[in-house]
Amino acid sequence: MRRIEGQVRGLQRMVDEDKYCIDILTQVSAATRALQSVAIGLLEDHLGHCVADAVATGGPVADEKLREASAAIARLVRS
Repeated sequence: MRRIEGQVRGLQRMVDEDKYCIDILTQVSAATRALQSVAIGLLEDHLGHCVADAVATGGPVADEKLREASAAIARLVRS
């Protein structure tokens, strides 16, 4: 996350300094990929722990955790 924070600060400097648009877009793409990587890691952790535990227990909590995970996956796919 600190690396991503540094990338975003760098983007702000580039915009403030009126750097070449394509260079800024390239850096935006890199920051976006880094954020997507974090999101995928968080999702994998959530599926492996929270959802797996809820499914093992069963009941309405399991159904809710599955709906929640499906919605999160859908948001990631749309972004």
